[in-house]
Amino acid sequence: MSRLVALPLSKSFQMAYQSIRVRFFRSLVTTMSLVLAVAFLTFIQTGNDMASGLLQSGEQSIERSLTQAGYDIDPITKTIVSSAKQRWIVFLSLLTCVVGIINAQLMSVTERFREIGTLKCLGALDRFIVRLFVIEATLQGLAGGFIGALLGGLIGLASSFFTFGFSTVAFIPWTNICLTMLYAMCLGTFLSLIGVLYPAIVASRMQPVEAMRVEQ
Repeated sequence: MSRLVALPLSKSFQMAYQSIRVRFFRSLVTTMSLVLAVAFLTFIQTGNDMASGLLQSGEQSIERSLTQAGYDIDPITKTIVSSAKQRWIVFLSLLTCVVGIINAQLMSVTERFREIGTLKCLGALDRFIVRLFVIEATLQGLAGGFIGALLGGLIGLASSFFTFGFSTVAFIPWTNICLTMLYAMCLGTFLSLIGVLYPAIVASRMQPVEAMRVEQ
C-alpha cells in the first residue's frame, strides 16, 4: 500500500492560512510591495478614466484644463492616451514588485526548510508543496490587489477632485473605474503567482534528509 495521502483542497487552504498567520510580518512586507504597485497602477488609470469622462462633456474649457494638467489627448479620436513615460513607470513598478515577491518567497523557503522536510518525510508530494505556496500567494495577491486597487482608486478620485473641482462628480465614469480596479486586483494576484512559482519549485525539489539537517 502507498503511504502517500492526498489531502483535500480545504486542508491545503487551512495550512496556507495558518502559515500566513505564523509569518504575518513576513507576509505583510510581501503584500505591501504588491499593494503599492497595484495602487500606483490604479491611481494612474483612474486619473485617465476621470479625464476621459471629463473630455466626453465636450466643453473646450475642460479640454484646455486637461491639457494644462498634463494629459495627452489624441487630436483625432479626442480620447485620453497614456504617455510612454507613464507606461514605463508603471512597468518598472510592477517589475520591482515581482522581484521583491520572488526575493521574499525565497527567504520564506529558507526559513521553512524543516517544515518542508517534515512534510516530505510524512509523504507529501512535490505538487502538494507547490500547491501550498501557490495558495499562500493567491491569498496574499487577492488581499494586496484589493487593498491596492481600492487605495489607488480613492486617491485617483481625490486627485481629480482637487485638480478640477468637485463639479467633476457628474462626469465620473463609474463603470470604467470599477473595471480598472477589478483589472488591477486581478493583475496583482497574477503578479503574486508569477513571483512565487520559482520559489515553490525550489521548495518542492528539496530532499527531505537535506532539509531536516539544516539548523534553524
